[in-house]
Amino acid sequence: MKYKRILLKLSGEVMMGDSKFGINLSAARELAREIKDVHSSGVQLAIVIGGGNIFRGLSESAKDMDRATADYMGMLATVINSLALQDALEAENVFTRILSAIEMHNIAEPYIRRRAIRHMEKGRIIIFAGGTGNPYFSTDTAASLRAMEIHAEVILKGTKVDGVYDADPMKNPKAVKFDSLSYLEVLKRGLKVMDATSISMCMDNKLPVVVFNMFKNGNLKKVIMGEKIGTTVS
Repeated sequence: MKYKRILLKLSGEVMMGDSKFGINLSAARELAREIKDVHSSGVQLAIVIGGGNIFRGLSESAKDMDRATADYMGMLATVINSLALQDALEAENVFTRILSAIEMHNIAEPYIRRRAIRHMEKGRIIIFAGGTGNPYFSTDTAASLRAMEIHAEVILKGTKVDGVYDADPMKNPKAVKFDSLSYLEVLKRGLKVMDATSISMCMDNKLPVVVFNMFKNGNLKKVIMGEKIGTTVS
C-alpha cells in the first residue's frame, strides 16, 4: 500500500444511490464493503462525510435562513450520515467510532485528537461528524483540518466524477481532465476541487489531495495502492 494512514472525504451524494435525496441503504452497504476491503489491508482510515443529501447550508431551501443556523443544520446532517455509515460498516463486522465536533454524548464520542489517533492504532475506523463545529466552514475544511491533526498522509476525495476538469464534464463534453495540479493552480483557476480555505490549508502543510470517482467499484483500493487514478493536487 502506498499510504498507511488516510483521510477519506466523501460527499453526502454517495449515500443516495439511485434516490434523489436522503439515504439509500443499498448504497450505504456497498460503500461499507468498499471501505472494509481497504481497511482489511491494514490501512488506518478516517472518514469525513458531507450532509448535502439531507441538507446543504447554501442550498435554495436555506436562502432566507440565517447562515449560521443553516450551517448548523448542515452539520447535524453529517451526523445522520455518519450514523448510517457506521451502521453499514458494523453490519460488515468493522469496528467503527464516530467522533463529533458537536457534543452529543448519547450517540457519538466528543472529538479529541489523541483519542482519534488511538482508535486508529487499535484498528478501528473513525468517522468525524459535525464538521469543525463552527458555521462558515465546509466539510472540506473539516477534512483538511482533521487530516493534519491525525497526521494523515493524504486526503482522498471520493466524488461522482473521475478527477478534476477545467469545466463541468456533466455540462461540457469537451472539458479537459487534469492528471495533476499544484495548489496554486487550483486557487488561481477557481477549480471546484475543494473550497479555497481547505486547499490553502493543504498547501501550507504540504498535504496532497487525490480526487477520484468513488462510484466505480475498486477505485478506492487502487488509489491507496498507488495506481494513477483521478487527479492529484500537490
